Amino acid sequence: MAQPLRVAAVGLGRLGRLHAENLATRIPGVDLTAVCSVVLDEVLAARKALGVRNGFLSFDEMLERCPLDAVVLTTPSDLHAGQIEAALDAGLHVFCEKPLATMMADCERAAAAVARHPHKVCMLGFMRRYDPSYRFAKTQIDAGAIGRPILFRGYSVDPLSAIEGALKYAPHSAGQFLDMAVHDIDLARWFLGSDPREVYATGGCYAFPEFAQYGDGDNVAALMPFENDAMAFFFAGRTAPHGYNIETEIIGTKAALRINSVPAKHRVEILDAGGVRQACDQHFIDRFGDAYLNELIEFAACIREERQPEIRVEDGVAATRIALAATRAFRERVLISL
Repeated sequence: MAQPLRVAAVGLGRLGRLHAENLATRIPGVDLTAVCSVVLDEVLAARKALGVRNGFLSFDEMLERCPLDAVVLTTPSDLHAGQIEAALDAGLHVFCEKPLATMMADCERAAAAVARHPHKVCMLGFMRRYDPSYRFAKTQIDAGAIGRPILFRGYSVDPLSAIEGALKYAPHSAGQFLDMAVHDIDLARWFLGSDPREVYATGGCYAFPEFAQYGDGDNVAALMPFENDAMAFFFAGRTAPHGYNIETEIIGTKAALRINSVPAKHRVEILDAGGVRQACDQHFIDRFGDAYLNELIEFAACIREERQPEIRVEDGVAATRIALAATRAFRERVLISL
């Protein structure tokens, strides 16, 4: 019987803790060997709750002292490139949450590290590709069911109830296009099979002027013509009163696909004094919990089967380039050529 893969979960915030729990309890053939965070309480809590043998406050110390096969990085975006490089150079496989980096120079650094280690798995966390609804839509597009795809429309809107966390993270997020819309950008490239040739963006601070000091808005939008003449529209917001709202539409020459056009939590309708309504997810983990599990299952399978994942560093480089171009277009109110 093959030995379990020894994996470390690095970063133990909301999503990092979910990844750690999945690695510890829900993925066969994986041993959560270590957890790492700069927050001592997070390390202690994860070790106690998940029965993890090793806990570290330093990523570099963990690489030096703890025998591992792979790391799962859920750390601040500006640390990703350096940690990817260090882990690969230490002989480990890497799963890294989006975005790949916040600057193109760091994307290129990560890509160079991946190129130096072609037999190691380096997978990016664009989890929507592992959501059952999005995977089904992709099979329909590839089968020609909607004809030629000509328009992608993506909405990614966080609940107003999470605004304090958004304001706290704003100095480090590099803007809504990279922090939020990057998922839609990746989907558009995946569904349309092309890259944008131009970017125009707009938006503003309609409810929370605090975002302006970071060159960001609380609601932003972008329009992009693609190299294959398809179109894409993106909207990212932080002020949805009803909850976490992710909508996607792909229009083709023969038909259209809509995913979560009504952002309902389940199929139950509630009939009360307010009328007929449906509950809405309030958190990204509620909506994409299965996708987060599925992507780590795929990461482990790629390591065991010695194959490369569908989502590679090149996808991270491309999505970051597009998101940064959209950010520049928003700030300068200019059309950016790609």
